[in-house]
Amino acid sequence: MFEMKRVNVYRGTQHILHDIDLKILPGRFTALIGPNGSGKSTLLSSMANTVAIQSGHVELGSKQLVSYSRRELARQMAFLPQHVHTPVGMSVRELLAQGRFPWRSWLGGWSSEDEDAVSRAVALCGIEQLIDRPLQSLSGGQLQRAWIAMTLVQDTPVILLDEPTTFLDVANQLSLLDLLSVLRDAGRTVVAILHDLNQAARYADQLVMLKDGRVVAEGATQHVFNVPNIDKVFSVRSRMLDDPETGIAMCIASSWA
Repeated sequence: MFEMKRVNVYRGTQHILHDIDLKILPGRFTALIGPNGSGKSTLLSSMANTVAIQSGHVELGSKQLVSYSRRELARQMAFLPQHVHTPVGMSVRELLAQGRFPWRSWLGGWSSEDEDAVSRAVALCGIEQLIDRPLQSLSGGQLQRAWIAMTLVQDTPVILLDEPTTFLDVANQLSLLDLLSVLRDAGRTVVAILHDLNQAARYADQLVMLKDGRVVAEGATQHVFNVPNIDKVFSVRSRMLDDPETGIAMCIASSWA
């Protein structure tokens, strides 16, 4: 389980996260939602131990993140940030191989376990036709799927994704979210930043709603995905309709203008 205790993060003099107390339950799909600049990426980066925390701390499995070695932490979680540098001259296959870093010894060669992990990720992400392509030759959506496959190659119990549906068309967005649900059903803990509120409501077990660096609401999706919370967090007027097929609440929002 992830637990954040009184976490505060500053960027210079700007207070980004304010006294965050949060528990992320294991084996669940948790979506972070909120307007631009609400602190979602900073919160996720705090969970990944990639930003400095000025006060408070983050625990994973009752152990503070700062006490993990780089390799130990990489065996526990895979993190795909919103913006990643695409290595020049690297193929998709070579990118995926980077995901096996936590599991390989300095002197060990490429093992059958490594090859199996790559094969599973390639199949799950549907990138068989891309495996030998240079990264620079891929479209934005293809590149995003390659990076997501690399996080799966890492084969960790926790997966953190910052806006993973970016650059994907609707069909591939739904395919990815279906995949994350499969991983959740297999026992993985998935935490993702999503901008589509109805996708978050449909796929996530838990929602964390942020505004101005504070958690406004968090808990089971069916309990916190409602008109008062959405209107407060996003400064909109909203109403709810039930999906006639699934019965899941859908949000229709309009501006106050």
